[in-house]
Amino acid sequence: MISRLTGWLRRLPPPHERFEGLAAALDEEFGGRREPITAAACAEIERAAWPYARHLLLHFDPAGTGPPDEVAPGWPEPDPAVVLPAAAQVREVSRMDGGACLIRVDGLDALRFAQPYLDAAFALARGATAILLDLRANGGGSPETVAYIAGRLLGDRAVHLSDVTYRDHTRQWWTPDLPQGTAVPSEVPVAVLVSDRTFSSGEALAYHLRARGRVTVVGGRTPGAADHITEIRLAPTVVGQVPIGYVTDAVSGANWEGTGVVPQREVPASEAVTAALEALRA
Repeated sequence: MISRLTGWLRRLPPPHERFEGLAAALDEEFGGRREPITAAACAEIERAAWPYARHLLLHFDPAGTGPPDEVAPGWPEPDPAVVLPAAAQVREVSRMDGGACLIRVDGLDALRFAQPYLDAAFALARGATAILLDLRANGGGSPETVAYIAGRLLGDRAVHLSDVTYRDHTRQWWTPDLPQGTAVPSEVPVAVLVSDRTFSSGEALAYHLRARGRVTVVGGRTPGAADHITEIRLAPTVVGQVPIGYVTDAVSGANWEGTGVVPQREVPASEAVTAALEALRA
């Protein structure tokens, strides 16, 4: 399995010392081991990988029988029967005492499903004295949905968020051009709530907004998973999330890989709402 994993790491992502170091470290530490694959072994490999790529994850299914992938299959199409009953992970919109509005988004489903729910959430937030964007349980998802939410807070004109470098091309991500008056007015203060459960594209949304000085980030430091990844079956019982590209924020020239998004006001996740309201009042 390690041979397959390091083989994918040497041909999927763009040339970069971090990915090259990851493949070499995994070969050195695990290449000679011949014991059966277990959940504990997968966790050990993940821990060894995280100094190089926090988003490398191995999902162990002891009942798995599929053959290892020879060609990267890409992400499966999202299932509307799963996405729509969950309102595309838009879990809560509520007005608070004093007129602030909390919008809780626990995932970033494909924009074609998520946009109606996001539009409804921001419509309910119209006229709020402040907005708390709650990403404390956001496990990530679509970068297109990241850009759409960011645009709702950064203004009606398109803004360049990031470049993602792949092996054979670079893709830019921009917020959309919106009808005049659609975005949250710039004078409305915004806090983004994060925690150690905010992951991947959830971290991206918080990072891009903070890099542009639009928000106050409140809560706990995030894990630091910035790479774009794809799923690869490495063994009948193991599906891996393997890096295929790295992100560069258009303002900072960096990303949150390994360091996480560091809150301006660091508090336990359970205290983030109270701390955010205090920060925005200040």
